[in-house]
Amino acid sequence: MKRIHTITPLNSQAMKEAQDLQNSFIKPSGSLGELERITIKLAGITGQVHNVIDKKIICLFGSDHGIYDEGISSSPQDFTRKLMLAYSEKQNAGINILSRQAGAELRIYDLGVKNLGPHENIITHKFLQNGTRNFLHERAMNYELAEEVITFGINLVRDAKSEGVNLIGTGEVGMGNTTPACACIMAALNTRNPELVGRGAGLNDEKFSRKKKVIIDALNFHAENLTDPVNILSCVGGLDVAAMTGVFLGGAIYHIPIIIDGVISIAGALLAYQLQPLTREYFFASHETLEPAYNYAANFMNITPCLKLSMRLGEGTGCAVFMQIVDDALAVINNMGTFQEF
Repeated sequence: MKRIHTITPLNSQAMKEAQDLQNSFIKPSGSLGELERITIKLAGITGQVHNVIDKKIICLFGSDHGIYDEGISSSPQDFTRKLMLAYSEKQNAGINILSRQAGAELRIYDLGVKNLGPHENIITHKFLQNGTRNFLHERAMNYELAEEVITFGINLVRDAKSEGVNLIGTGEVGMGNTTPACACIMAALNTRNPELVGRGAGLNDEKFSRKKKVIIDALNFHAENLTDPVNILSCVGGLDVAAMTGVFLGGAIYHIPIIIDGVISIAGALLAYQLQPLTREYFFASHETLEPAYNYAANFMNITPCLKLSMRLGEGTGCAVFMQIVDDALAVINNMGTFQEF
């Protein structure tokens, strides 16, 4: 965790040079909007005006959650295991298709999925054999484990950089995981506003009311311990959110852009931001989601999602789509002609 003190602001000189280059192209200044902003921010992250993204990965973190026992999900918990196998064996789920389309390698991590054994296409790193504990009654995980999972995420980025990876997307799977994600966001924003709670995978009215009550009761139960991001993760978080928190910190430490997917992903980004505000400069928000907690977190960090596609699948699918936008943005700055050439 000491490494977060090495995080620095973006390279302002590289950003100015990228902005000046964009302004010199044969187009009205600013006319390519988000495509221009992406390249300018990438210049700030890498320190280079001309960047090539030739090794992309999407990290999909699978984990189960003890809070599932409180009836806050519409799907059987075993779906986590089945989906992990679908990603790794049949390879025809949404994230498989869209990551291939984006030219990104999908890396699947078992952080704590019930009844999922070793698999050649899954990176097994079970921090808890059956996922987190029921945080309505006790901490989801102990404080030391929360720190360990964050460090795992940081090291994942470090190792990816050593391989030449230059763009990382974040994804997840775990039945009921919008509940810990929302609880983390509400704890980080110090609110008990039930309007932040969304329906997740489509809860009926009865389960939706139950989900709101469970989250608020849990936050009240842990209130005196929700003092910092690591404690928040320990009390009401998930292994997926903790790993993503580390990935977002790692992106800032090692100067690799990280992409936010949906509400679980932005919960990790928000906690990383609260640990070190400069972290925000190193990640991109791919798309808006229908989960209200996502919008509250984005507004708090003053970040704007690039896309509005009404997506709510998770898995990192929004990251895969956004990666293709990044390719387009780089094609412009690396190839467009300038007025001086005419």
